Amino acid sequence: MAEIKTKQTDENVAKFLNTVADETKRKDSFAIVDIMKQVTGLQPKMWGTSIIGFGSYHYKYESGHEGDMCIIGFSPRKQNIAIYGMGGEERNKDLLAALGKHKTGKGCLYINKLSDVNADVLRNIIKASFEYLKMKYS
Repeated sequence: MAEIKTKQTDENVAKFLNTVADETKRKDSFAIVDIMKQVTGLQPKMWGTSIIGFGSYHYKYESGHEGDMCIIGFSPRKQNIAIYGMGGEERNKDLLAALGKHKTGKGCLYINKLSDVNADVLRNIIKASFEYLKMKYS
């Protein structure tokens, strides 16, 4: 079985974020870290080379593949900011409708920049998702 690449590391989150070339995306990323710290009460950790995560859980698929992953997190990717652990589109339907410009897919929420979305709604989505996933995996 292949080794899992996305593992929690001891890399410095701020150091990583300071390498983000796009100034807006870099500032937005620091703001998202602050939101996630407030919502979770946890400190950010690097997962792999480009995901900032909060909390962790252990998963095991029927195939036998298993590992650990952050409960919620995000990655400032070149094309957008991918926010992970946002599954439950049906559960968050009303919040997503009020969020602003975004896309969703397979447990992820994609935004281009924070100014495209309502920050209070984003905070509520992150909070609802974290609480749901924490309960589900505890």
